[in-house]
This record gives sequence, C-alpha cells and structure tokens, in this order.
Amino acid sequence: MYRVCVRKHIMIAHSLPHPAFGPAQRLHGATYIVDAIFSSAQLNEQQVVIDIGLALELLERVLRPLDYQNLDELPQFAGKLTTTEFLARYIHEQLCNELAGRFEGHLRVVLGESHIAWASYEGPVKV
Repeated sequence: MYRVCVRKHIMIAHSLPHPAFGPAQRLHGATYIVDAIFSSAQLNEQQVVIDIGLALELLERVLRPLDYQNLDELPQFAGKLTTTEFLARYIHEQLCNELAGRFEGHLRVVLGESHIAWASYEGPVKV
C-alpha cells in the first residue's frame, strides 16, 4: 500500500454544550493539526498516489472556511457537537467532494488536538 500525507493547521473556537464535556461546554479555542493521508494499492500513470501540490491545495481549500471561525456560528454546524471526531469526518467528506475524479483510493483525516490526543476518520474516496 502506498501512502502520501499532507498537513495543515486550523485555529477554531467552539463549545460542546453537553454535560459530558465538563469545562469544554463553554466557548474555547483549539488549534488542530490536520493530516490528510491518501492511500492506494496502485500508483497512477504519473507514478504517484496523488500529486502533493494538488493534495495541499485541496486540503487548504476545505480548511479555509473553518480557520479562525467560531464553529458555533456556522450554519452547517447548527445543533451539532463539533467534537474532534465529528470534525475529522466533516473534513473527510469535504475532501472527498473535492477529490471527485482526481483520486481513487482511501483517505484518512487525522486531527491532532494536542500533543497527547488525536481523532481520525477514514474511508474510501469514491470516483
């Protein structure tokens, strides 16, 4: 299996209004390190999993609307608990939309919440 990883970061604010989240129920900030890991059993005709420049460009495009935003104020997250796991899946879905017709394989999105915790979501990219 071949793998290529690209990395960006975003800074967000949000709250997690549920008793399970203790002090994180209040508005707080987070800086996420976002890794997009592209996997494929085969290389494409250019002998790469995905062009690294394209992967970086698409990841940046997906992250830009989230960066420096209060997620509580964004309509797509109304009524949602924007946990790290939830955001990993959201970013995965947005990247899959951008990748349509450009990549066939498997995508894993990892959000590093701190030096001791991370969450991820992974699945196939459908052509």
